[in-house]
Amino acid sequence: MQAYFLVFLGAGIGGALRHGVNIGCARMFGTAFPWGTLAVNIVGSLIMGVFAGWLAFKAGEGWSQPLRLFLTTGVLGGFTTFSAFSLDAVLIWERGQIGLAAAYVAASVVLSIAGLLAGLALIRTFTP
Repeated sequence: MQAYFLVFLGAGIGGALRHGVNIGCARMFGTAFPWGTLAVNIVGSLIMGVFAGWLAFKAGEGWSQPLRLFLTTGVLGGFTTFSAFSLDAVLIWERGQIGLAAAYVAASVVLSIAGLLAGLALIRTFTP
C-alpha cells in the first residue's frame, strides 16, 4: 500500500509541475502550438535518462525501491508518461530487439492517436 501512496504523491507533484510548464509556455509562446507538451516530453525524457542511467551505473544498492517508484513512476510519470515510453523503447532497443522497439514506438503512437479519435467519435455520435 505504501508503494501506491508514493506513486500517488509523486504523480501529484509531477502533474502540478507539468501544469506549470504548460501555463508558462502558453504565456511565453502562445497556444498555436503545444510548446508545453513538447517541453515536458523532452525534459521528462532527459531526466528519465539521467535518472535511469545514474541508478543503473552509479547509485549502487543504497537507493530503495520506494524512492525509485516515487521519482520515476510518480513524479516523472505525472510530469510526462512520454518519459516512461521513451525508456521502454530504448531498453527494448538496447536488448538488440530493434524491430520490436520500432514496432512498439509505431504501435504506441498510431494506436494512441486512433484511440483518441475513437473516443472523440463515440462522444460525437452520442452527444446531441
